[in-house]
Amino acid sequence: MRTRFFAMMTSATLVVASPALSRDLTVVGFGGATQEAMRETLFKPFQEKAGAPLLEESYTGGIAKVKAMVETGTTTWDVVQMDENEMILACDQGLLEPFDWASLPNSAEIIEPAKSDCGVGAFVWSKILAYDGDKTSGVTSWADFWNLEKWPGKRGLRKQARMTLEVALLADGAKPEELYGILATKEGQDRAFAKLDEIKSSIQWWESGAQPMEWLASGEVTMTSAYNGRVIAANQQGRHFKMSWTNQLYAMDFWAIPKGGNRDQAFRIVNFMTSPDPQKAFAEKMVYGVTNAKAMDSICADIKPQLPTAEENMAGALAVSTPFWVDHEEELQQRFNRWVAQ
Repeated sequence: MRTRFFAMMTSATLVVASPALSRDLTVVGFGGATQEAMRETLFKPFQEKAGAPLLEESYTGGIAKVKAMVETGTTTWDVVQMDENEMILACDQGLLEPFDWASLPNSAEIIEPAKSDCGVGAFVWSKILAYDGDKTSGVTSWADFWNLEKWPGKRGLRKQARMTLEVALLADGAKPEELYGILATKEGQDRAFAKLDEIKSSIQWWESGAQPMEWLASGEVTMTSAYNGRVIAANQQGRHFKMSWTNQLYAMDFWAIPKGGNRDQAFRIVNFMTSPDPQKAFAEKMVYGVTNAKAMDSICADIKPQLPTAEENMAGALAVSTPFWVDHEEELQQRFNRWVAQ
């Protein structure tokens, strides 16, 4: 397996499938501002090019829905946005179509970390420290996130072990290049939970990417972890939220194709969405990193410094380790759930 370098369901007909098919192509994302940007820069342009209906749905992640469809022969999702560890798990269970990179049109342009056995990188995103610049200043690191005396107030963190334990260790002084070696040990895991204990009573747990922005806007939290694209989208709507790129955690989301769907049409839209022009348009709208090398060259100068993959933002960055979480997520999430409930 090649790895990276890095809610309810809603349905909207965008009015991409061949008339010969029994149903229209369906693309599924994680919703929110990211899917809105996809709709404008990827889905609608492909629909116009194909000249046929495209159905769109959203979900909150996980492989249960895909697994149920494939195993019962009722696949209605044709292209699905997945985070890397879930894409790998689904691939290992035989739920996804394999990618034949030797025959795919965009293969030579796609960066190697975005090429997986059952998916192609859609974009590179980052989890960063965010705060309201109208209310807070001087924040530069995850260590500051833990300083309740200097910056009082609630702290927003995602309610999951993955990327929360990393944040705790970074706040405790762990070096990015050593972090997963530390977290693989019982002592390192204890260290991460002990660090979280220090601010547990001040943590407000978020479960959707929109919540941190809502809480910053309302003043419910002083600082929060957040997705960089969400922060920029909020600022485009008039907010003055700030981001600290110090020790950002970056990862890649993938496009995957469940077995039993409109395979040929699915590969057509995936190829389109990972082409230079659509990727450029999406990056300039949502400000996430691209996976097509040619797209980077054409992104406007104002946007490039805001991308997670900008050189200045990568200093001290942590690449979230999919292999680590594939091996350890179940046990660490169970411990995390018990700790939260205590």
